[in-house]
Amino acid sequence: MEPKFQRRIVKTADGSHTLELVGIDEHYHSTFGAVQESIHVFIRNGLYSLTGKARSVNILEIGFGTGLNALLTHIESQKAQLQVFYHALEPFPLKREEYKVLNYPTLLNQQGLQEVFLKFHESEWNKDIEMAAGFVFRKEHKTLQEIDLKPCFFDLVYYDAFGPDTQPELWQQQLFEKVCEAMKPGALLTTYCAKGIVRRAMRASGLAVEKLPGPLGKREMTRAVKINC
Repeated sequence: MEPKFQRRIVKTADGSHTLELVGIDEHYHSTFGAVQESIHVFIRNGLYSLTGKARSVNILEIGFGTGLNALLTHIESQKAQLQVFYHALEPFPLKREEYKVLNYPTLLNQQGLQEVFLKFHESEWNKDIEMAAGFVFRKEHKTLQEIDLKPCFFDLVYYDAFGPDTQPELWQQQLFEKVCEAMKPGALLTTYCAKGIVRRAMRASGLAVEKLPGPLGKREMTRAVKINC
């Protein structure tokens, strides 16, 4: 699938890159800081909530995008010696000339990160790839609507699609029901989006929803938990 909009790389307030969808007010990550936003929303309020409670975690990412969330998860899981299966969906993958110049590996300043980052983007689609000891990665060139998900399988969902104004179809109750069905009891879903209409759709799908302080530049974010199968 071809992207709907032209993209360009821009630098955010913490020095890290994001991509802008040209002509509309939409970015892959916050302009207040791409890395700080991903750490706050998906690592600190997602992965860290499970670290120490389990030795293995199945993660679903809706919107692989730049690969930043996967890279940060890889770093943290290696520190914690956490076994991870990471399943990412991306219908509009970046081109090589886009992802190869993103500066996350340089800013995060750890040996071997550039190779890992490129491997995330260049690994074969629809296949389980061992990125490192204990970290298995699978990406699918499909939308959430198209994918078949295993029931009661995921411990953590990174819901990182474009916002409701850009992709309203991804923030509807029926898709949250689909994701909820794929989550284990007690599994978490975390997202930067804090709109009331989105929270109501989550609750209607069977998720218990809480408001949390947002990353820099955003007052609130959302985290939800699945109560039972």
